[in-house]
Amino acid sequence: MAEQPRGCPVIVRLMGEGQLDVADEDLPSLNELDSELESAIESGDETAFRAALHALLENVRKVGRPLPADSLEPSELILPPADAHIDEVRSMLGDEGLIPD
Repeated sequence: MAEQPRGCPVIVRLMGEGQLDVADEDLPSLNELDSELESAIESGDETAFRAALHALLENVRKVGRPLPADSLEPSELILPPADAHIDEVRSMLGDEGLIPD
C-alpha cells in the first residue's frame, strides 16, 4: 500500500460486515495486532489465532467510522470475518500481513 498522507483515512472492509474509514494514525496499533495474528498463524495455535483475529477486528470497529451500506468506495484493506478458519486467513496474508506497514 502506498504511504498515506497524514490524516488521510484508509477504507477497510470487514468481510461480511461492511466498510469503515480508519484514520492513518490508527494503523500502527492495527499493525501490532496484525503481527500478533501472523505469529499465531505461523505457530498454528488456533486459540491464539482466534484471540488475535478478534482483537484486530474489534480494534478496527472501535477506531473506524462505518461507511453507509450503499457506499461504493474501493477498499484498501480487506480483513477476514471473525469466524474465518486459520487456513483462510493464512491464504490472505501478504508479505506484510493483512495490514501493510
